[in-house]
Amino acid sequence: MRILEIAPPWFTVPPEGYGGIERVVGGLTDGLVRAGAEVTLFASGGSRSEATLINVFDEPPSRALGSTLHELIHTITAYQRRWSFDVIHDHSGFAGAALASMTDGPPVVHTLHGPWTPEVSRLHALLGDGLHRVAISADQRARTPAGVRVDHMVHNGVDLDTHAFRAQADGDGHLAFVGRANAEKGPEVALRVARASGRHLAMAIKINEREEERYWDTVVAPELVGADVSVIRNGTRQDALDVMSGAEATLFPIAWPEPFGLVMTESMAVGTPVLAYRHGASQELIAPGRTGALLDPGDEAGLIAAVAQAWRYDRSACRARVAEHFSVEAMVRGYLEVFEQVVADAARPAIVHRAVAGPRVGPRVRRAPLPRPVGDAAGVGGNLSSGSGSSSSGAGTLGNLDVGGVT
Repeated sequence: MRILEIAPPWFTVPPEGYGGIERVVGGLTDGLVRAGAEVTLFASGGSRSEATLINVFDEPPSRALGSTLHELIHTITAYQRRWSFDVIHDHSGFAGAALASMTDGPPVVHTLHGPWTPEVSRLHALLGDGLHRVAISADQRARTPAGVRVDHMVHNGVDLDTHAFRAQADGDGHLAFVGRANAEKGPEVALRVARASGRHLAMAIKINEREEERYWDTVVAPELVGADVSVIRNGTRQDALDVMSGAEATLFPIAWPEPFGLVMTESMAVGTPVLAYRHGASQELIAPGRTGALLDPGDEAGLIAAVAQAWRYDRSACRARVAEHFSVEAMVRGYLEVFEQVVADAARPAIVHRAVAGPRVGPRVRRAPLPRPVGDAAGVGGNLSSGSGSSSSGAGTLGNLDVGGVT
């Protein structure tokens, strides 16, 4: 099977630091290659993959995070190559979803990496069934808004080879927090719980966007007074794993319906149980009483009580739960099943119902095909490589939109 994986353009695959989607895409892509699939990955320069690698931007446009122009250049260039594949798997964002719903070509699988906000719900209702949506948790799928179709669910996977198991925690009983500085992740709650428990708190925290800086300065920093805490700001992924691996427990006091929560599975992968609020996917990732505890949202006293019992959890059970349900191998199996199903469905002839006489009954919808690119379809700065192989570049067009020469 020829598969095109499209990553977001903002960070490398895998990322050096922040970038949960990119970690998932990296593990999935390499896992698909090992499973025997013919895989091409669209990602920004500096990425590493066992698949054939194409990059539109020589460096990730991280400083332009969220730029519509950058996202369009990246996704249009990828979709220009769509005719060479059996299935497209798009993680790039809303531009890719829109293109998938309006162009002819192979079936497009679109993973829903974010929450169902009112705007996201409205967009997907407009896009209809021109793409095959995949939820990343049962909770996320259960929240699908009316008028939107989500036929598949595949949990994100963790590469256990890169998550060294710790059979025992450090002897000091310290706690861990990994996440962004915002209200949804609750770093200030983690600080209060650690202080009330008389525990050291090791934090690996992302604070590089304006709102994150504001939240840290106004909400989190006051809680540092009297706390025994060490903070790694904007560190590497290994920094985050090191913070969790020696801890007695990882605190995950989320204040929103987290669609997945990779920190929880990464913590359990290294053997560290998770103490979390019962929100979103935490209810299907954590096995209460075996790999951690689930508390009612806002129950800080419950978290403090759970800290006192964290030493009782079997760290090998944490690792085993990830290996069985949330490993890269499990994720690859899940997506291969999805790909095989949508490709088989696409191969079946469409049945168009018409009246015997008179006008056509009901609308017959056909997506308008976009012309195939002329010449080299690599697009803007399109570098093609497999591992550290050679590269080529060129420019192309999609419809009436010329993307050649844009920098």
